[in-house]
Amino acid sequence: MEHSYSAKYFTDKFTRESIDAEYKLYEIDDLTDIKTLLQTLDGCNITSPYKQAIMPYLHEIDIVAQHIGAVNVVHHGKGYNTDWIGFKNSISPYLHPHDTNALVLGTGGASKAVQYALQKMGIAYTLVSRQLGSNAIGRCSYEELTKELIEAHTIIVNCTPLGMYPLINNYPNIPYLHLTPRHLMYDCIYNPNCTYFLQEGIARGTRAINGMQMLHMQADAAWEIWDS
Repeated sequence: MEHSYSAKYFTDKFTRESIDAEYKLYEIDDLTDIKTLLQTLDGCNITSPYKQAIMPYLHEIDIVAQHIGAVNVVHHGKGYNTDWIGFKNSISPYLHPHDTNALVLGTGGASKAVQYALQKMGIAYTLVSRQLGSNAIGRCSYEELTKELIEAHTIIVNCTPLGMYPLINNYPNIPYLHLTPRHLMYDCIYNPNCTYFLQEGIARGTRAINGMQMLHMQADAAWEIWDS
């Protein structure tokens, strides 16, 4: 996809490590054509918005990807998820002892990987969505994000595409005025480098991380699968 930096990352890796391989971007408008494409590739990444939709087209799903409910890596027709590894490894160095509760914005494929990683790290989380309300345990809508909820959840992860290039003026509708230096803002978006979401956090003294390290670390995990 146009918003993906994976091609540059792998091209540089192949050149640096003298690996005889090529990584290309493929724009897919209709997933019904994906089976034919997969037959021509040794492996591939799946990016938004197809991380869940791709699953019925694969002949096998890794047990972790099954649990997560999303696939971002395919190897010989088998689906895997390395997004959770990229998220876990990239956020871990920035965590403080008080970071025990997270708000996860969005419920798509990236969100599912983040949820799995948070579970593995023992961090409780609340899902935030336009469709979800307070009747569901562990879920709320954007309108229900009170000062108390923001203060209680010091990790806030944007798993939505809001703010991604070229629509850089978009942003998740959370009450940014309640952010403090105790908060950690994590945006799975890496283009642009600093989204409005992160800018609002930085302006209030929060820790802030974009998705570039997540991209690199999930890519390294994907290469281990393809090279096995």
